[in-house]
Amino acid sequence: MDDVRRIPAAKAAVGVLVVALAAWIAHEGDGPVVVRDDGTEVLAPYVPTQGDVPTIGHGSTYYEDGRRVTLADPPITRERARELAAWHLSDQYAKCVVKSLGETLVLPTELRLAFYHAGQFGCGAWASSPMARAYARQDYEGACKGYLSYKYMTSDKRLGAGWQPYTTAGKTRYRFDCSTPGNKVCRGVWTRSVERFNQCMEAQT
Repeated sequence: MDDVRRIPAAKAAVGVLVVALAAWIAHEGDGPVVVRDDGTEVLAPYVPTQGDVPTIGHGSTYYEDGRRVTLADPPITRERARELAAWHLSDQYAKCVVKSLGETLVLPTELRLAFYHAGQFGCGAWASSPMARAYARQDYEGACKGYLSYKYMTSDKRLGAGWQPYTTAGKTRYRFDCSTPGNKVCRGVWTRSVERFNQCMEAQT
């Protein structure tokens, strides 16, 4: 278990962010590296997995002015990539998680994992997640289990074998079960969900 007591999310956020940013950058990696004529390494935009949106640097999908990353964007330096990742994590994901949790008492690990989830799936997904609902009830084990419900990649169209139709808001979409053994479509989605569940549960004991 975390070697601290649970404290209000807003109070815990500042300290958690320092650790979370370093881990976020390490986990997301750099993406494609391009070497300029002067030997400088820069990071090019790319699509992480089939069905994903263009990404640059350490998992950033849009810029501070709201523009979406495109594959036509110029590469960025590592310094810029870190700056952009810090903005995403602190001004976007951490802020929306803390807003949703309010004065809910959490452990640093629980809050860090919530930041990562919002970073991967978006603030809207966090606000409507089973984890957020469980924390509101102070159901900490239930919040951990909520991470395991995130095992699908979704798309407006069928992207190949294994993509199954489902209906949402009256529209037909397609999803792939990322927990399918040996799949090369989105195995990382399920791996991250399991990792978050395990880390969350370990913090409880």
